[in-house]
Amino acid sequence: MRRTVLALALILAAPAVAATQQEVEESLTCQCGCGLTVHACNHLGCPSGEPMKKEIAERLARGEDKDAILAAFRTRYGEKVLSSPTFRGFNWLAWVTPFAAILAGASGVTLVIRRWVRAPAPPPAAPSPVAGELRQRLARELEDMDREP
Repeated sequence: MRRTVLALALILAAPAVAATQQEVEESLTCQCGCGLTVHACNHLGCPSGEPMKKEIAERLARGEDKDAILAAFRTRYGEKVLSSPTFRGFNWLAWVTPFAAILAGASGVTLVIRRWVRAPAPPPAAPSPVAGELRQRLARELEDMDREP
């Protein structure tokens, strides 16, 4: 039991597992203009992606962690190099806007459906006096036609 507790304590106290090259590459956007991550860039001999992959491998070999590598690339290329925006400053809108739009759309659809369901049926149209006169005239003419030989 003591060994289990000690092993569990060591596992929990150990630093996080070092990031893999793929994780770092997926956190960065290739700067060749393809709009893909460095890992997913499919240009053969990409002038941007290949050197970035090489630099990531070198930095990982030196023992740098993912945050340090991302910070170095952010310093060089700016915030645009990150594949997902940070949750700081004005970037929080990039995270909040899609959820707000979905919520607003769902609310709008719900309101419209409720109004359609709850809308009272239009009252039946009252017969107009002209229609009554026309019916009486029609009835008289039909009676006259029946009487004629």
